[in-house]
Formats: sequence, structure tokens, C-alpha cells
Amino acid sequence: MHVHADVEPADPAGPAAAERCRCTELTAVTERSVLAAGRHLGRGDAAAADRAASVAMVEALEGIPISGRLVIGREEEDHPLAEGREVGGGGPKLDLACDPVGNGAAVAGGRQGALSILAASNPGGLTPLPRMYMKKMAVGPVAKGRIDLRRPVGENLEAIADAFGRRVGDVTAIVLERPRHDDLVAEIREAGARIKLIDDGDVMASISAAIRGTNDHLAIGIGGAMEGVISAAALRCLGGEVQGQLWPLSRREIAGAAEHGIGDIERIFGIDDLVDGHHTVVACGISGSDLLRGVHYFAEGARTHSLVLCTRCNRVRFIDSIHLFSHDRHEAIRL
Repeated sequence: MHVHADVEPADPAGPAAAERCRCTELTAVTERSVLAAGRHLGRGDAAAADRAASVAMVEALEGIPISGRLVIGREEEDHPLAEGREVGGGGPKLDLACDPVGNGAAVAGGRQGALSILAASNPGGLTPLPRMYMKKMAVGPVAKGRIDLRRPVGENLEAIADAFGRRVGDVTAIVLERPRHDDLVAEIREAGARIKLIDDGDVMASISAAIRGTNDHLAIGIGGAMEGVISAAALRCLGGEVQGQLWPLSRREIAGAAEHGIGDIERIFGIDDLVDGHHTVVACGISGSDLLRGVHYFAEGARTHSLVLCTRCNRVRFIDSIHLFSHDRHEAIRL
């Protein structure tokens, strides 16, 4: 059972265009992953949660008529979602970025903010970047075109406030709570903006900054480069903007960037540098967050909450799904 909350109308190209899109089926993939990972919430074993979610994600992908290639996955060659692996039941080619358990520490510790996320694009639509840190800044469509990663944080906050017709003190910046961000937090405080510190999950932070009503306006800080690509795919769907700059910690990482064709380590990547073409991004909550409720189990079933972003369908959807585990015994369905 699915309850759809559509935010945007369907593609004016008509129903046939929507039928060719696999976004609804990809939603089921993250739901399967969440149902497996959610059983491990608070049990102190992030690896077990990740393994269960990864196996469930692969099994779900095998049931979809696509020929998927994991361009962003796990480094371990024996991992079910190892980069380069081909998944799917056969059909149109898609590049995939999969994170079956985003914020595994939250799952292990029973804390908020854990989710399963997947991004899909036409072949070549997700730019492969080296595994290293990336300095990132993300905003929604209101502040699009107003930010510049080269400028001081205070100037960017003033530009964002101006775009919203607010004072800087009414702007909220989301920052990962890490020692490396101590100076950044001090700059934001000096500028007079509000700060929301989060334990993990910079992809959802970028999405939250691009959706009105969250009271978040900017996601900023240093996180994974791979997450930057997924964030760019999501912000492309939402009409927002992402800027990123690789943040190497060693000469080896600088050499790794060169191997990926990035000779200028100070290059600023815009959203068009990170993603191209049509994109679908699906996120499903394992534990609750500002945007998504976590999975709830009940006798013979469970309930999940997903966010689906899709440029092909031109829709943003929040999907409330009730999963019935038995064909013989059904619980009463609640609103």
C-alpha cells in the first residue's frame, strides 16, 4: 500500500514518459534495504546492519528490468555493492550510486538520521570522483546563483539572506559536527547566522537546504566527494545548486585526483560538472529525521517513509508505504 504526496505535477510529455521511468521501482529497492537495516537499530553493530541492507538492496535490484552499473558503491571487491558491479534484471542501462545505510553509526547507536539512499542516471550521468574529502556548499532554488565557494562564508550568508528577503540572523546553516569544522562554525557565528549541527548525513542536509519549510537554507562543510555527487543529483531534481572543491589530505590523494583527470586540485565543481542528464534520487528513512520518518514495525508488517526526486517524471514525492509480511494475516491499516 502506497500513499503518494505529489509536490510537482507529472511531466507534460504525458503518461507514456512516466511509464518509462523506474523511479517507483527504485523506491521499492531502498524500502527493502530499510526493512532489513531497521532490524539492527540500536544493536551496536553497524557492519551487520550494512550487510543486511546491502544484500536486500542487491536482491531488490535484481528484480527490476534494468541493466545497472554501480559507479558509486563500496571499495571492497567482495561487497554486494562493490563499485563496478552490474546489477538488475536486464533492460535499459543506468548508472547507480548506492548507500544502503547512510549513517551506520546512528543505526548502531539507535540515533536519528539514518537512511538508505540510491541515485540513478543515464550512463555517464554521475561523475566518478576519487575517494577523498570535498568542501561543499548547497542551496535551494531561491538562492541559486548567489553563492560562491571562493568567497568568505559571511558573504555567502549575506547573499542567501538577501535572496530570501531575510536578515542573516534568520538564515540557518547545516554543518557536520566535526573538529575540522570548528573554524567554519566560528565564522558562521561571527556572521550572525543560525547553525544546525548534525552527526552525519550531508546528502540529506543538502536536500533539506533545498526544500522550503524545513527552515534550513545552506548546507556547508567538508564531507565525502562521493556524497557530493549524490547531493548534486538530488539538487538537480530540486532546482538547487551545489559547489564543491576536492580537499586532499596527502600527496597520494592529489596524485589520485590526477589519475581521475583532475589536474587542478583547486578546481571548483559546479552541479553541471558533477551530474548530467536525467536523475532519480530515492531516500528512505531507517531512523527518523527532519524530512523522513524512520521505519515502524508492527505485527506482520512495517511502515516506511520515502522521498523520491525525479527529473524524468518532473516530480517530487513523499511516499508512505505499508508493507504486509503475510498473505494470510493482515493488520488493520491506519492512516
